[in-house]
Amino acid sequence: MDRRDVGRLAEDVAASWLTERSWRIVARNFNRRLGELDIVAQQGRMLAVIEVRTRANDEYGGAAASVTARKQQRVLRATAQLLQQRKDLRELLVRFDVIVVHEPASPQPRVEWIQHAFEAR
Repeated sequence: MDRRDVGRLAEDVAASWLTERSWRIVARNFNRRLGELDIVAQQGRMLAVIEVRTRANDEYGGAAASVTARKQQRVLRATAQLLQQRKDLRELLVRFDVIVVHEPASPQPRVEWIQHAFEAR
């Protein structure tokens, strides 16, 4: 399984995990020139823009630490584009989360959800 397959599997695990917790998946892999959003989910008046990460090990700070300032800016720009296109989402509260999926190919992958992982600047 190559890196893209593992990433796709991790996103599938994260989306299922969110759905099981009553989040509605609004968008997946919203890809624009300025950036990509892995998962956008809604629960009530909250819109969570979620970066999904996975790593084989926790060296170099782990998967959550890999969401650099540059990556955050790309997520913020793509979110602005999404909100421009989807008027129905504009009135919601927006937060930026990271979901780390440990061992996504295992029968029991572990999901770590970091809410409010970063803020719009």
